[in-house]
Amino acid sequence: MNALPSNIEAGYYVRPDVFANEEMTQLLVALETSSLTRSRAGARHLIGHPAVRAAAHDPRLTTIAREFLGPKVIPYRATLFDKSASRNWLVAWHQDTALPLQQKREVAGWGPWSVKAEITYAHAPAAALSRVVAVRVHLDDSRADNGPLRVLPETHNLGVLTQAEIDGLVARGTPRDCVVGAGGVVAMRPLLLHASSKAMTDRPRRVLHIEYVDSLTIDDGLSLALA
Repeated sequence: MNALPSNIEAGYYVRPDVFANEEMTQLLVALETSSLTRSRAGARHLIGHPAVRAAAHDPRLTTIAREFLGPKVIPYRATLFDKSASRNWLVAWHQDTALPLQQKREVAGWGPWSVKAEITYAHAPAAALSRVVAVRVHLDDSRADNGPLRVLPETHNLGVLTQAEIDGLVARGTPRDCVVGAGGVVAMRPLLLHASSKAMTDRPRRVLHIEYVDSLTIDDGLSLALA
């Protein structure tokens, strides 16, 4: 693989051509022929799917995750985002702060709590989220006209933000579109402010979003669930 781009400090980077197009086609076939529980935006809790698990442990992805987290990386959650003409949606500017947990335990800085598809979730403090990175595998071309991921660089360094703080940063900031061809990867920190608009084309944008952590023990008495 080529040398890593220098903008890891910005909280994200884009790397093209990590996988061949044929590999993305095979992964799409494996997902499309599975009985996934889908929502309008895609499908969640896929880390146990054999094809997804194999991709998550692929050295090309774990090497990228290690650049953010250090020598030990564990894939613990995977989500399929499926944006197309029939599933066209937008996502407002936000941070990803909810983590899946093996059990509910009252620990300072965690909460509110919820349950999604029988898995317990809690919003996490910045210290826990700093130990996580998402590696997004693009199954299709991500283009300026099909609702790509947009980010505000370096905002992951600001902690967990209020909505007013998010609105202010968006008003003053310069967003970057993360466009990359099929087989490319976007890696990002969960606290990085990000959004996506609706697609303006019929071209699909399907992304396998895999999250890694340096240890499943994420805080005192709290362990991440595989989801």
